[in-house]
Amino acid sequence: MTIAAISDRYTEKDLSLLFPGADIGWVMLKTVPPPGVHTGVAAWLDLDFTGDAQRSQALARLLPDLVIVNAVVPTTGEIGYPFVRMNGWPGWPEMSVHELAAPDHATAERVKALYGSIGHEFRLAPDTPGMIGPRILAAIINEAWFTWEAQVSSKEEIDTAMRLGTNYPFGPFEWSERIGIGNVLRLLRALSRSDARYTPCEALERAAEADGAVQSD
Repeated sequence: MTIAAISDRYTEKDLSLLFPGADIGWVMLKTVPPPGVHTGVAAWLDLDFTGDAQRSQALARLLPDLVIVNAVVPTTGEIGYPFVRMNGWPGWPEMSVHELAAPDHATAERVKALYGSIGHEFRLAPDTPGMIGPRILAAIINEAWFTWEAQVSSKEEIDTAMRLGTNYPFGPFEWSERIGIGNVLRLLRALSRSDARYTPCEALERAAEADGAVQSD
């Protein structure tokens, strides 16, 4: 099986961690190629997807091939094309179960067939901002920032408490650094448009601005 990976960050060694033990021939690309350049590809995996119109239009020309994009925040309706969304936040694609959202039943069946042939587990999540895992984690990170802002405890102590008390691999502040505070903020902003419980903590907003990670919506 051949999968074309579009990324300027991932190496073939990195990609082997996404599907450990699978017999995959990787086509490594830094940009989206014109249609017809690569044939016999089972799927296109864009791990550097940003959601901008030019990138989306280029990927759309690869349809009806299966196109999977790293799109934690925008839904397929917002993207405007029937791509499969993947939770591609740093650290998540390497997990034993991939989190995906499909635009329709037919595409979901194609995803099922792909992952069945690869022998890797996946979970189909609702086609909503944040799917399941990122939505939960963003809320936890946000609450940790509120706790720190209220001077209840230090960041290090909060991280330690979450690791030891809940058996999380990382504490909320460690997660935010690993994922990128700008990614967390972008998701919280999207979720807060329909649910005020996700309103970003002002301290988190300031930290993202100081880090130069504030992104336009």
